[in-house]
Amino acid sequence: MTRTLDAKVAILGRQAVGKTSLVTRYVHHTFTDRTSSTIGASFVTAKVALDNWECRLQLWDSSGQERFRAMTQMYYRGANAVVLVYDITSEDSFKDVDTWLQELKRNIDLDDTVILLVGNKLDLSPESRQIDYSRARDYIKTISGDETALLEISCRDDDGVIDVFYELATRLVRKQESLADNQQNENGGLIGDGSGDRTSRRQDRSLFPIRLSSGGAGTETTTGLGNCCW
Repeated sequence: MTRTLDAKVAILGRQAVGKTSLVTRYVHHTFTDRTSSTIGASFVTAKVALDNWECRLQLWDSSGQERFRAMTQMYYRGANAVVLVYDITSEDSFKDVDTWLQELKRNIDLDDTVILLVGNKLDLSPESRQIDYSRARDYIKTISGDETALLEISCRDDDGVIDVFYELATRLVRKQESLADNQQNENGGLIGDGSGDRTSRRQDRSLFPIRLSSGGAGTETTTGLGNCCW
């Protein structure tokens, strides 16, 4: 029996680190050097198949521009997972990760959120690298206690991109399985397995909470496209 998990994923980071490239490379299998800056946020829905699970990820690609910072809060609130992206050739982009993290701490419960740190532009290493892998690994370990929550990728070369979303889905499923079926968590994250009365299964779709359901949809990995506030 295939089980379905729906989750909201916020993708955050400084402007030009490759957030949009990460999403478009995975969803549309394309890459361009002329990606326009995101205004506000855009989202796509991507499916990831894992054994007996089908994960539907709402990927919110938010603007990294400072003038849209306050608006960005609307898009990461209620997120079940956050991907913090930096450019391995930019010290400033890595420092900005900590700025994002401090903001997240003020607005969401990080203990209840899957966090991944992703270093992009691996194709420019080692000549232009400024952020050593060991430094980034030690940083994420101090934040989450898990040094494996770091991935280095190249959106240009399509190197490691699929691993980001597979890792996201794996961690979300692992988190879901650790919760008892039909037990509502504090943030409304767990909806249940489709049993129980209709009222108890209601959810605020604006938050895209993790939803656990039963089904037999197979393991199709198609994607859908939508956008908001371009």
